[in-house]
Amino acid sequence: MADNAFAARPYAQAVFEIARATGDFRSWSAFLQIAAGQVLDPELAKTLQAPGSDVDKIAVAMADVSCEQLDAGAFAGDGARTTASNFLRLLAENRRLAALPDIAGRYEQLRAQAENTLDVVLTSASAVDEGQQSRIAASLKQRLGREIRISIKLDSALIGGARLQIGDRVIDGSVRTGLDKLATALSA
Repeated sequence: MADNAFAARPYAQAVFEIARATGDFRSWSAFLQIAAGQVLDPELAKTLQAPGSDVDKIAVAMADVSCEQLDAGAFAGDGARTTASNFLRLLAENRRLAALPDIAGRYEQLRAQAENTLDVVLTSASAVDEGQQSRIAASLKQRLGREIRISIKLDSALIGGARLQIGDRVIDGSVRTGLDKLATALSA
C-alpha cells in the first residue's frame, strides 16, 4: 500500500539510527523481518482491524514472540528488547503495525547503504555451486564497488541460464527470455 510505504520512512529511519548507535544492524534486521511476518498473518491482520482490539497488548505480544525467535545473543541486553517492544507499541498506537513489511524493507535499504553492500537475487534453472556464486559475487563487486550478498532462487521455467536482480535492475540471461525474444522477432 502506498500509504504504508510513505509512512514507513520515518519509522525505518528511527530503527536504523538505533541500530547504528548500538552497532547491531543484524539483530534489528531479524527482528523487523519476524515482526513483519507476523502482521502478514491473516488472523492477526483481522484482529488488528477489529473494533475494540487492544493493539497495545497485541504489540507487546508481537515483540515478545519476535524477540524469542531471534538468534541467541541478539538483543543481548534487556534495553534492546524494551526498545523493540516500545517500537511496536508506538506503531500500534499510531495504527501503523500494517506498515511493518515496508518498514523492514526500507530499513534493509538503509542498512545496505551504510554497510556498502548490495543484495542480489540470482534466479537459476538449476543449482548454482559455491564456486559459481563466488565468481558472480566477485565480478559484481568489481563492477559495482560494493560487497555483494547473493541469495539463490530456483525456477525451472527459465529452462537454462540465470537472471540477476540487483535492486530494481534485472540482468536476464535466461533461455526462456531468449526464446521469448526470438518468438517476438519472428512474429514481427
